[in-house]
Parts: sequence; structure tokens; C-alpha cells
Amino acid sequence: MHRETFGSGDDLVVVLGWGNRLDHENVRWLLDRLAETYRVHAFRIPDAITDFEREYVRPVERYVADLGEWRLLGHSTGGLIGPYVAAATSTADPITHTFLSPWWGEPPGRDGLLLDVLTRLPISRPILPAGLDDPALLGDLTTDRQLADSPDAAPTFLRETRRAHEQLPAIDDEAVVFCSLRDRVVGTRAIGERMPAERVRLYDGGHELFSSSSRAERIDDVLAAVREGPAGLD
Repeated sequence: MHRETFGSGDDLVVVLGWGNRLDHENVRWLLDRLAETYRVHAFRIPDAITDFEREYVRPVERYVADLGEWRLLGHSTGGLIGPYVAAATSTADPITHTFLSPWWGEPPGRDGLLLDVLTRLPISRPILPAGLDDPALLGDLTTDRQLADSPDAAPTFLRETRRAHEQLPAIDDEAVVFCSLRDRVVGTRAIGERMPAERVRLYDGGHELFSSSSRAERIDDVLAAVREGPAGLD
């Protein structure tokens, strides 16, 4: 798992989503805003895995064990990894938990027989098109490079993330989620089943807040949630 550090101040661990790259223009926009206040430890996750805990959770868990006090922000698959890291007995709890479009379940129509079949294939190579070639899925600011860098999915990745959905730890009582009801990449119903409405903040756009035009009007709310949790949004 690749990591880079930006800025200075209190420690903020950012776990990005599947396919995000640290040098993508819109990802850097988010990291730069966060780095104005925090020492940002940004993780780019591997595209293909065979074990969710070993390859996604443990590297972040080992890293935060040396930080002392820290805050957590996870986007998409990073928002699926985050609760596992926060629940780990060997790490101190993050001060705040902020999730952008967390992948806690599949959108309607994707969790069916075909997914059942695909997750049983013992193939760790990325052979399945992810279908993220429409910029409207991510946000109206999505760049051509983001689309070009979109990876294919390995059956073992689908198997492991599906298992992670099923075994997802309880979400912290003070967590805040930002999501769009237009999201067709992750299941918003899964968010609603785990989060009370008062700790969910909606935005207009696609799956990625930082790739949507509404980011300008929502970034202060994101920073407030990272700083103080739900209290920052009152």
C-alpha cells in the first residue's frame, strides 16, 4: 500500500477509494485543502487483493499505531477499510470519523446472481471491467485521466469486499457521512441503514465529492466534521 504525507499539524489519516491516485487533480484538490490544517497521511490502496484484512486493514492499522491521537477520513473503499481500522484492538480510536461516499454495500441491481458467480472465481488478476467510464458516475469535474486510470476488478477483490460488507464493524456513534443520492457506484441504502439522518450530509453530484462542482460549498463542512465530528456541523 502506497502512502504519502502532506502538510503539518494534527494527524489526519486519509484512506482513498479504489482506483484513486494521489496525483489525480481532484484528489490533490481534496488533499491540499486538508493539508492546510492537518498533517495528512494519505493512503492509496491496491487495486487487486486476495485478503481484505491483510492487504487493506493491517497496513493502515500498523501505521496509525505509532501516531498517538489521529483523525480518520475514508472515501469509498477507504470508507469500508476505516471502520475495520478503528475497531482494531491494537490501535487508539480516531478522534473523529468522517466518511465520503463509503462503500458499505452495493447499489441496486449489482448484488445478485452474477456477483455470486464472480466472487467464487479464484482469480486475483483484474479481468472484469468496472464500468466506471462515464464521468457522470464520479462527478462533473472528472478528468480524462481519472477515467483512463480506472482499473478493472479482480474476482478476489469482489469476494473480499463483499465479505467486508457482510462483516462490517459497528460505525462509530459520532461518525459523519457525506454522500450523494445520485450515487450509482455504492449503495446509499447501506449508508442509511447504518447512519442516522442527522449525521449524514448530502451533496449534489456523483460518487466523488471532490470531483463534483458542489465540493466548493461542502468543503468547509467536511473540514468541520474532521475537526469536531457532528458537533462541528451544528
